[in-house]
Amino acid sequence: QVQLVESGGGLVQAGGSLRLSCAASGRTFSSYNMGWFRQAPGKERELLAAISRSGASIYYADSVKGRFTISRDNAKNTVYLQMNSLRPEDTAVYYCAADAVRTHRIAATTTRADEYDYWGQGTQVTVSS
Repeated sequence: QVQLVESGGGLVQAGGSLRLSCAASGRTFSSYNMGWFRQAPGKERELLAAISRSGASIYYADSVKGRFTISRDNAKNTVYLQMNSLRPEDTAVYYCAADAVRTHRIAATTTRADEYDYWGQGTQVTVSS
């Protein structure tokens, strides 16, 4: 099994920045596509960013494109989400997820939530206006 633990959330003012980290257990981190999701109260969970196993392919949702950056360090079993220019509407619980990529994916990144196999517990991000 793979365990994912998010960290780095907190309270920031609009326009501020946060870097989220997701530490993964196990020895096969580099074989997983990774993604960051968020869920605000009363809202559906949405994909924010995804990254392929090597980090060569990246996907961003339109809502965060140009503001957020996903990256990974396979040597550290960690995926990151750098969040800049934060807005109050970014307030949500942020989750990282891992896709074992057991079968072929249409895209290099995993963009469907139901294709992710493991999920972290989430970290709260609150952006004040």
